[in-house]
Amino acid sequence: MTLDGKRIVILGGSSGIGLATARAAAKEGARVVIASSRRERVEEAVASLPNGGEGRVVDLSDEGAIKALFENLESIDHMVFTAADPLQLALLAQTDIEQARSFFNLRYWGALTAVKYASPHIRQGGSIVLTSGVAGQRPSAGWSIASSICGAMEGLTRALAVELAPIRVNIVSPGVVKSPLWAPMPAAEREALYAQTAKRLPVGHVGEVEEIAEAYLYLMRQTYATGEVMVVDGGTVLV
Repeated sequence: MTLDGKRIVILGGSSGIGLATARAAAKEGARVVIASSRRERVEEAVASLPNGGEGRVVDLSDEGAIKALFENLESIDHMVFTAADPLQLALLAQTDIEQARSFFNLRYWGALTAVKYASPHIRQGGSIVLTSGVAGQRPSAGWSIASSICGAMEGLTRALAVELAPIRVNIVSPGVVKSPLWAPMPAAEREALYAQTAKRLPVGHVGEVEEIAEAYLYLMRQTYATGEVMVVDGGTVLV
């Protein structure tokens, strides 16, 4: 139950929760591979790892590119998928259906494709950790697409845990977290969201990426958990 010496591939690891997970895993001695679509961000992320690491520039919406990534990497111990486009929320009446479909390309289909091509290369005792969000359990108005994706990801996780056994497949469901996913929102609105959320949460603050990263590390280390949704939300589903 250690990550020391384990080879971990983090898709979407160049920023936010993915980068925090990469740093935390590297600090424990893991050999981290960060994969993302922008070369500059990948290089910066790898340079920030405490014990160094590897970087791969990959279009995570391209099946061929994902297949090539894992063929070139060969054997790995764990795969983490945190890649996501910035959140764009809208009421149903204002929802562009084609745009709504596009949100599934990376968050759902990208994750499914990554699992397909990563799983044959995962060593005995290894795992896969995916990402959803508490919108699947506690949606607000305007969250229909985000909630749908989260629900789909959690159903996928349970199915894959059965199909891919003994590889363990789990998913982390964060609440509101200070991350680049909120970048499209004007700064004043974003800070107001954080403040309002913190005020009603039992823990009194919104999540930091470093806090959420601990959930991914736990699920990689934990050898008796599979098909699980690990909610790390500051108590969002309680209030």
